[in-house]
Amino acid sequence: MHSSTPSPRRSARSLGLTLALVSAFAFGGSGTAAKPLIEAGLSPLHVVWLRVAGAALVLLPLAWRHRSALRQRPGVLTGFGLLAVAGVQACYFASIARIPVGVALLIEYLGPPLLLGYVKFVQRRPVSRGAAVGAAVAVGGLACVVEVWNGLSFDALGVLFALGAACCQVGYFVLADAGRQGERPIDPIAVSAFGLLIGAVVLTVLTRPWEADWGLLTGQVTMNGHRLPALLPAAWMVLVATVLAYLTGVVAVQHLSPPVAGVVANLEAVVATVLAWVLLGEHLGLPQLAGGALVLAGAFAAQTSKPAADPAPVPESPVPVPDPPVSLPESPAAAGPRPAEAPAGAAAGPGRV
Repeated sequence: MHSSTPSPRRSARSLGLTLALVSAFAFGGSGTAAKPLIEAGLSPLHVVWLRVAGAALVLLPLAWRHRSALRQRPGVLTGFGLLAVAGVQACYFASIARIPVGVALLIEYLGPPLLLGYVKFVQRRPVSRGAAVGAAVAVGGLACVVEVWNGLSFDALGVLFALGAACCQVGYFVLADAGRQGERPIDPIAVSAFGLLIGAVVLTVLTRPWEADWGLLTGQVTMNGHRLPALLPAAWMVLVATVLAYLTGVVAVQHLSPPVAGVVANLEAVVATVLAWVLLGEHLGLPQLAGGALVLAGAFAAQTSKPAADPAPVPESPVPVPDPPVSLPESPAAAGPRPAEAPAGAAAGPGRV
């Protein structure tokens, strides 16, 4: 008999997928918001610092509220700040200084396939076929979106930095998932808040923001021929493309499996390209449209696949329990333990969530 009420697992998966999509769309707008600021005179690294430091400041009250998480899981929070925040940004911008942006972006988004390998061969956890196929299709689509064939200039150090960004992206999903594991799980809000706070401290040392001309933020910038206050794209980049993106992204990972969340994250490149088309006038070609369709197909294949599970144990043959002797009536004390022996088989059902 089937119930029309959705199961808790399906509800959590739907919530996780919704949040993953919100996160992908929010992350995808970061480049569109950052470009007018860069064209106005801020360096890319200073824009990254503004993004992370501004988000850390916004989430500072939440970090204080969840300050106990820093004592409970310092390794997870520090790792998230170093890898998922500072590492991705630093490695990516170091790579695009040496190799074409399209090539660097494609290499960075090898993160989902690398994540599948990490989950399967390091964590020894099963990976669904849909997630693996979706990752392969999405990466192929990304190659079309960024038109990787237009700039195949491979500088060894630049490629190494891009691979570092991909590995840091793996750390984003692994550490976001690790926050809910173990005997002392922590709130995903704490992961985002402290991760951005730690990342901001690291990026402050790397980027030296005191050397930037922050007076530019009081003026105006140009976006696709239109003048607008510089604070508008800066606020969007901080509040939407960072605060909202990280909060929803970390929660999504904790409701989905990291491989599925990683494949859905590939939509960020599609969103970034479409927004650049609409808001910056950077038109899309046929290969980019086809690539976007492939990324969407890969994300759909991943999120509609059933989560892989460990093989279920083969149930043991039930052992018949002999009837009590008729000639010796049992006392209440003697009869008590017998029903407690039966749940060995019954507990296997509810235990498999």
